[in-house]
Amino acid sequence: MKLGLIGCGGMGTTHNLSLKALSTKMNVEVTALADCRPEFLEKAAIQWPNARQYKTGMELLETESLDSVHICLPSYLHTEHALAAMDKGMNVFVEKPVCLTEEEAEKLMDAQKRNGVQVMVGQVVRSFDEYRYLKECYDTGRFGALKSITMQRVSGDAAWGYEDWFHEEGKSGSVVLDLHVHDLDFLRYMLGEPDSFDVRATAFSSGMINQIFTAYEFGKVFAITEGIWDISSSLPFEASFHACFEEASVVFKGREETPLTIYKNDGRIEHPRLHREYDVNDDSAGINISNLGPYYTEIKYFIQCLQEGKPVEVAPLEEGIQSVRQAIREWKRAKEYVTKR
Repeated sequence: MKLGLIGCGGMGTTHNLSLKALSTKMNVEVTALADCRPEFLEKAAIQWPNARQYKTGMELLETESLDSVHICLPSYLHTEHALAAMDKGMNVFVEKPVCLTEEEAEKLMDAQKRNGVQVMVGQVVRSFDEYRYLKECYDTGRFGALKSITMQRVSGDAAWGYEDWFHEEGKSGSVVLDLHVHDLDFLRYMLGEPDSFDVRATAFSSGMINQIFTAYEFGKVFAITEGIWDISSSLPFEASFHACFEEASVVFKGREETPLTIYKNDGRIEHPRLHREYDVNDDSAGINISNLGPYYTEIKYFIQCLQEGKPVEVAPLEEGIQSVRQAIREWKRAKEYVTKR
């Protein structure tokens, strides 16, 4: 299977390393690379010395015939490249958020229907072992019914983007579509669509939303999330959740040495042993996540779907779009809240 990688920066490096690891077990090879920065292109080519190199993703798509392409570009470039790839009959793995507007969402859905290709969105939290464990607890009722859940995704200011694109609201969608979208997507994945939601927010001096609190109701389950780009770029990244079931609380603190803990209602404390399919940390991507395992898992799943002719079900295009739509609604309310203060 011949693959292309468009974007060899932070997220592109994570995909590249995962694909290289998978190539030792699966029939996959990256045969084309694209990035406008020569130093990143050269770094990516270390893994694939025979891959053809391009300065732009569009040049790659116009020239190559590939089984699939991974789009790891800044968010505002996702849609145009995904559309071009689909129109050439290529299957697409596109990083989140899959798009930034409703108009882009409609174009993407139309293109997939028109071309009959597979599209997976990089909502990687669905592939994190701790979050998969949480969903399994909810689905099976292992600890009784879920009553409430709080989720946090805390990061220092996003200072690593090419040409500082994170701080242009129209290019990143602010912290809402870039960071918070992970937790809202997982809540949708586990609980379905929210019955209602309420938003509070803060903004940078530029007016761009940098912190959002959302309170949701999913039937009888109450959920609260926080997503923040702190004013300091030095604040370390941490994801966490606290899920209160009838018979136990499931707590995840991403920076702890033993991150997942079960607090049972009889006072017992347990640390579940999770099977790590690929337990490798690598800081060379230069982003706030170094654990390659979840990326390996989601990419492996996508490749298996293509090779076995099965539809993508874990994070298909329509799911990525529904999460973007919910994020846009929250983004609008966040802007209204900040404006009225």
